[in-house]
Amino acid sequence: MIGLLPIIALGFFLGMRHATDADHVIAVSTIVSRHRSVKHAAAIGALWGVGHTVTILIVGGGIILFGWVIPARVGLSMEFSVGLMLILLGALNLTGMMPWLTTAVSAQRGHGHTHAPGHDRSGLVHWHAHSHGDYIHTHSHAHDPEVHPHDPARTPLSWFDRRLGGLGACNAVRPLVVGLVHGMAGSAAVALLVLATISNPKWALLYLLVFGIGTIAGMMLITAALAFPFAFSSGRFSRFDRGLRTASGLISVAFGLFLVYEIGLVNGLLTGSPHWTPR
Repeated sequence: MIGLLPIIALGFFLGMRHATDADHVIAVSTIVSRHRSVKHAAAIGALWGVGHTVTILIVGGGIILFGWVIPARVGLSMEFSVGLMLILLGALNLTGMMPWLTTAVSAQRGHGHTHAPGHDRSGLVHWHAHSHGDYIHTHSHAHDPEVHPHDPARTPLSWFDRRLGGLGACNAVRPLVVGLVHGMAGSAAVALLVLATISNPKWALLYLLVFGIGTIAGMMLITAALAFPFAFSSGRFSRFDRGLRTASGLISVAFGLFLVYEIGLVNGLLTGSPHWTPR
């Protein structure tokens, strides 16, 4: 147990430090810049950390338990995907497409029709008018008014939204996917570092798990801190607010292009001689 406690402490604090890597912070800043709530920002950080931890455990666990060997071209491709993702996130921020995508997905959740409810005098039977493109039809329901199949508060997605403080399913999926991609790019280096210091596979897996928890905690703190200037400027200094969003988008695109160049040409992913050192 004496040897286990230092491993847990080391994994947690190294996970928190890992969350501060430049590509991680830049990626989440492009997402947080569209939110005005510190609570939502912390939820975004937690979801990013969960996605990151999932791939760390899968890929790192495969390396530790089954001796997976990741070829240089595969490893470079995983890191290359981070650069492409940063370019995409930055471009979406600069063009203002993120709010449009969120609205479009929210509209799809409405099944493409609108409800215009009405009630009879008994209060037990009511009707809905549904608009489906070129026609409108109505239908009635007779049931307990407290149990309604169209009640948005009782759908699975609404339950998910409530657990995330109203963040929204679309806004929740984006940081989760970004975290998954980042986890793939960094999992090999973390696993190989663990193998070099911890020979017991069970302890090594425990280290990865604690490392992931530390990453979640660290990213929650980072996203909450990033949200403060955006929350402060919203509704007060619109020009400054737009400047912050533009800056986050430009930085994301620039850093993504740098990674694409370094990995694709310098490290040889797009040439005939790839060379890769997990980092």
